Amino acid sequence: MSDKTLSEDILRLLNERSTINSLSLSNELSIDHQKIVGVIKSLQSFGDIIQCSQHESKRFDLTREGQQMVENGSHEAVVWKAVPEEGIEQTLLMKSFTDANVAKLGFSKAMSQKWIVIDKTSNKPIVKRKVDAIEDEVQLLLNRISHMDINEVNEQQKQDLKKRKLIQEVIVKSYDIEKGENFSLNVEKQETDITGEMIAKGSWKEKQFKDYNFDAMGIPPERGHLHPLLKVRQQFRQIFLEMGFTEMPTNRFVESSFWNFDALFVPQKHPARDLQDTFFLSDPQTCNEVPVDYMARVKQVHSCGDFGSQGYQYEWKTEETRKNVLRTHTTAISARMLHDLAQECKGKAFRPVKLFSIDRVFRNESLDATHLAEFHQIEGVIADVGLTLGDLMGIIREFFLKLGIGNLRFKPTYNPYTEPSMEMYSYHEGLNKWVEIGNSGVFRPEMLLPMGLPPNVNALGWGLGLERPTMIKYGINNIRDLCGHKMDLQLVYDNPLCIL
Repeated sequence: MSDKTLSEDILRLLNERSTINSLSLSNELSIDHQKIVGVIKSLQSFGDIIQCSQHESKRFDLTREGQQMVENGSHEAVVWKAVPEEGIEQTLLMKSFTDANVAKLGFSKAMSQKWIVIDKTSNKPIVKRKVDAIEDEVQLLLNRISHMDINEVNEQQKQDLKKRKLIQEVIVKSYDIEKGENFSLNVEKQETDITGEMIAKGSWKEKQFKDYNFDAMGIPPERGHLHPLLKVRQQFRQIFLEMGFTEMPTNRFVESSFWNFDALFVPQKHPARDLQDTFFLSDPQTCNEVPVDYMARVKQVHSCGDFGSQGYQYEWKTEETRKNVLRTHTTAISARMLHDLAQECKGKAFRPVKLFSIDRVFRNESLDATHLAEFHQIEGVIADVGLTLGDLMGIIREFFLKLGIGNLRFKPTYNPYTEPSMEMYSYHEGLNKWVEIGNSGVFRPEMLLPMGLPPNVNALGWGLGLERPTMIKYGINNIRDLCGHKMDLQLVYDNPLCIL
C-alpha cells in the first residue's frame, strides 16, 4: 500500500470514528506500525489537519530462547522427556544434548523441580524419572505471553522469566489521532518552491506552500579535511618558525649516493647502502651533477684521510657515489645547504644559520605495525662559530619543551656523520618507561671541512619521526591505520579544516 493510499484511509477512518490509535490501526490494517507513524508525521506537516498526542506503553516479547521453548518445551521438560523409564547414565544423558545450555540448566531445573533423581547405588550414576507426568508451567506461561494474555501472568512469574532471559520488556510508543481545525479528506501536497511555470501560468495563487522554518540549522557546507599527519606537521613547523628557523627546500626525493651518503662521511661499505636498506633507481641509474672539486675532497677524506683525520682507508669508487637512490634521510638536504653556505662565505664573514625540514624519506623496510617504507623525518640544523654539545642539548630541551615534553634524557650513540652523537629519550607516563624519540649530534669535521666551512664553525643537528608523535596524539597503535587504505576516514572527518 502506497503512502498516499494509506493517508487517505487514515483520514477516512478518522472522519468516521473521530479518534484513532496508531497501534490499534496497525493491527487492524496489518501494516507495520512504523509505516503508520511515518504517514501520521507526514499528515502533520500539512498544517492543522490532524492533532496527535503520544503515549508510551510496555509489553513483553519472547526472546529467541523463549520462542524455542514455546515450540519445544522448557529446558527442564526436555531433560525429563529424554530420561527413559528404566533410567540412563548421567554422562550419556548430558552428551545426548547438542545445546550445552539445555543440558546444564535443564538438568539443574529438573532436579530442583524434583522431576528426576540420581541413583548412586551402582558404579555409575543413573538418572531416573521421579514423577510419571509433568506440567510444563514455563511453556504454558510463555504461550500466554506470545498470545498477549499477559493479564494471566502474575508479576513474580514475569520477573522469573525475565531473570531466565526468556522474555524482554519493550516500550511501545503510539499516537492518538484526532481531527484538527483544518481537517479535510482531500490533502494536496504542499509546494516548497515557486517555479517559473507557476509564475507564467499564475497557478502559484492556488497552491499551498510549506512554511519556512527560519530557526532550522542550514546544511553544513562541504569542506576539506586535514590528515592527522599534516596537522601535527604544522604544529612542528610552527615551533621551528617561532624559534627563528628557516625551512629548507626538500623537493628532492631522488638523490645521488654522493649527497645521501658520501658527503655525510658514510663509507661506501656501510650496511645502510645495501639493497636491503635503500631503494636504488634503475632509470636513471646514475647522476652526473656532482661538484667535481668537492667530490675530490670527499674522496680524499674517505680513502686516505685529511684535515687531521685518517679516514676509512679504503678504495673509494666514483661509480658507487653516482648511483641514484630514493633519499633515506633529509640530512642529504642539510648537506647541500651547508655546502652552499660554505660557498657563500668564501672571502666574506661567516653567516650563522638555523634550518629545519619536515618531509618524506624512503627506506627498504619490512612493513609491520611500527614501520613503513615511506615516512616523514623532522630535522633541525644550526651552524655557527664555537657551538658545543651543551648548545645542542639546550636547543633540544627548548624544542621539546614547546611540545610539552620536559622530562628528557640523552644517551651516547654512534652516527657516521656526527661525533659526539646522542639519542634522545622521554619518559612515557602511559607505558611507564623511557621511549626513544630522536637522534642528534655534532657534525664531524670530516663532513664540514671538505665543504669549505671555516674550522671554527660547528654544525649541530637533530631529527625525529613525524608518525610516532602523531600516533601517540591520536591514540593509534598500528602505523598502517594512520597511512594507507586502512586509515579511518571518520578520524579525519571529526577534525575538519577550520573555515576562517
